[in-house]
Amino acid sequence: MAALAGRRPELAQIFEAHAPPLEQLGADRRRVVRDVMRCRTSSLGGHLQVCDRCGREKPFYNSCRNRHCPKCQNLEQARWVEAQGRSLLPVQYFHVVFTVPDALHPFFLMDRRQGYSLLFETALGALHAVCQRRLGATPGTIAVLHTWSQTLAFHPHIHCIVTGGGLDATREHWLSARPGFLVPVRVLSKVFRGKLLDAFEKALRAGQSGVGASLGQRLLQQAAAKEWVVYSKAPMAGPDQVLRYLGRYTHRIAIGNERLVAMEDGKVTFRYRDRRRRNARRVMTLDAREFVQRFLRHVLPRGFVRVRHFGLQANAQRSELIARAREALTAPTLPASAPLRESWEDVLRRLTGRDPLRCPFCKEGTLRLAPDAIPRDPGARGP
Repeated sequence: MAALAGRRPELAQIFEAHAPPLEQLGADRRRVVRDVMRCRTSSLGGHLQVCDRCGREKPFYNSCRNRHCPKCQNLEQARWVEAQGRSLLPVQYFHVVFTVPDALHPFFLMDRRQGYSLLFETALGALHAVCQRRLGATPGTIAVLHTWSQTLAFHPHIHCIVTGGGLDATREHWLSARPGFLVPVRVLSKVFRGKLLDAFEKALRAGQSGVGASLGQRLLQQAAAKEWVVYSKAPMAGPDQVLRYLGRYTHRIAIGNERLVAMEDGKVTFRYRDRRRRNARRVMTLDAREFVQRFLRHVLPRGFVRVRHFGLQANAQRSELIARAREALTAPTLPASAPLRESWEDVLRRLTGRDPLRCPFCKEGTLRLAPDAIPRDPGARGP
């Protein structure tokens, strides 16, 4: 599998050819490599569908459902985004991004679960503290952790979708931010810097950071000497644009199959956008082993929640607080009952207009489920 004869590779094929032996990987990364290679192959089993017109059969293999798999995110992303639409408010929304200096990367790499948790805690703590101080209001925030750059370099940061205002302390009145302006980003940057440095210093003193005391202090001093930047993008116009942003950021993985260009001679070529040159489209070629290592660096600890809700969006109080916000904004109240969960076929039809059960052979018949399932093939590792 040194080359794919002009065909674009998939991540599964790159893993099959160049990933380290599974026994050399930690449990989280081993699970990702194994699942991605097996996804939608006979190793996971599946079922047969038979055309009711021409009688031809088509096998459908089961998905791995791993959140790092490029084949398993689109449907769940669509369902999740639609569910969030029920809690959107008729106000301006802002896109706020929290990033950290490179000097702090060792704290994340040594203990990802703790580092990412502290990043969430301090970023959202800073955002809501500044909003309460400057606006007197608690906003609603959906926050998403990303750990990569376009070239798969390690770059932990948090994207936030934030309401332009919020409920006051009585939860009876809506206080709006100024049009086109949420809070001062310089103030927000300083509060965030103070909170995260303090959190890492406490972990360092308690011997819980995974970084040596001497090195840790030097890294914290280097980070403290830098000017941190919290980026606040222009306000988003209306719920439709907010939903597009949510869909773009929430279920994304480090790289999808659509960006892969070639795998040949032990190298992988992929597309990326150059942020420093106005998002110009470029290609990069890496040694295949380096490519795999970069991808696996972004595997999250098992069970770690990378999409979180705060303030008005907090899971425990969302229904009540969103209802109060709608009342304060004199906005229509949405029906209390949630829509029935659609099948994946119905979701695909509605979103794309394409019928996944249309026979690919005769183009006229409908695929029907055959009574016998395709058993798992434990001997098949992947593509």
